[in-house]
Amino acid sequence: MMSALRFTILGVAMAIAPNGAMAQTYPDRPVKVEVGYVPGPTGPDYAARVVTPKLSELLGQPFVVENKPGASGTIATAFVANAAPDGYTLLLGETAQLEIAPFLFKSLPYDTLRNLTPIGLITDAAGLVIVSNAKTSDIKTIQDLIREAKERPGAISYGTAGVGSIHHIAMELFQDGAAIKLNHVPFRGGGESLPAFLGGQVPVLIAALQTVWPYVKNGDVNLLAVTAGARLPAIGDVPSLSEIVPGYSVESQLGLLAPAGLPNPILETLSANLKKALDDEALRVKLGVEGTRSIKWMYPSDYSKLIQSNQAMFQRAIKIADIKPE
Repeated sequence: MMSALRFTILGVAMAIAPNGAMAQTYPDRPVKVEVGYVPGPTGPDYAARVVTPKLSELLGQPFVVENKPGASGTIATAFVANAAPDGYTLLLGETAQLEIAPFLFKSLPYDTLRNLTPIGLITDAAGLVIVSNAKTSDIKTIQDLIREAKERPGAISYGTAGVGSIHHIAMELFQDGAAIKLNHVPFRGGGESLPAFLGGQVPVLIAALQTVWPYVKNGDVNLLAVTAGARLPAIGDVPSLSEIVPGYSVESQLGLLAPAGLPNPILETLSANLKKALDDEALRVKLGVEGTRSIKWMYPSDYSKLIQSNQAMFQRAIKIADIKPE
C-alpha cells in the first residue's frame, strides 16, 4: 500500500514538475511577434512596437517585431498558426485577419479559434463617419444623413478603404439597422479613400478615427458619429451609432495570440505580463494615440469569446452586404 502511495505521489510530482519548470524558465530566448501589416503611425505595427519593449522589460528577453504584410494580414496569421506552440512565435492580430477574413476568402489556411490561442485583447478603436464642413452641405448631423438617405435612397455615396473592409461592413450594418440605403464607393485602402473624400469625390467617409483625427482637430471635416457602442469622451460630444441602432458596436481590435496548443503555464505568464504592460500609465498614453484608441485588456477566455461573437456579427454583415468570398 505504501509503495503504491509513493508511486502515485511520484507520478503526480513528475506530471506537475514540467509545467512548473516551464513557467519558471519561459522565456529563455528572444520571442518573435509577427505583424501582418506594414509599419504605420497608429496601426498594428505601432501597437506592437509600443507594447513589446515593456514585455521585454518584464520578462527579461527581447520581444522582436517582424512584419509579414499582405493579403489583409492573413500571411502573418497563417505563419503563426503553423508555428510551434512554444511561446516564441506570437501574433499581434487585428480584426480584419482574425474575424473578417474567414468570411471573405473561400480557402483560408487557418481557423482563428481552432489554430490560434488568444492571449489577451490590447486595444479597440472606433470608426468615424464624417462629412465635409462646407457650408453648402445639407448634412450636418447623423440625423441629417438618415433623413437625406430616406428621401433619396441610394443617392448619397460614402467612401471606404475597400469592399469587405471593417468600415464597409460597419456601414452596411448601420444601414440595415437604420433602414436606409447609401451608395458604397470602395477605394484601394485608406491612402486613396481619404484624399478622394477631401477632394470632394464622395460626400461621406467612414474611416479609422486615428486616420482622420488630424483633420478633425483642424476643423477640416464635420463629425457625424462614431461606430463604438458608446460616445468617446476623448473626441467630444459625438453621437454613437448605437443611439440610432440599439446594440450597434463595430470596432477594430488588436490582441496578442499564439499558436494553438500553447501550454497553460506559458499562456498564464504571457497573459499576466501583458496586463502588467497595459497597466503602465506611460504606455497607455502612448498606445492610446491621443485618446483615439481604448486600452482594454481581457483574460484569454474572454478574448476568445469576443472573437467568436464578433465573427458571428461580421458573418451576418457580409451576407447583408452580399459580399461573395474570393
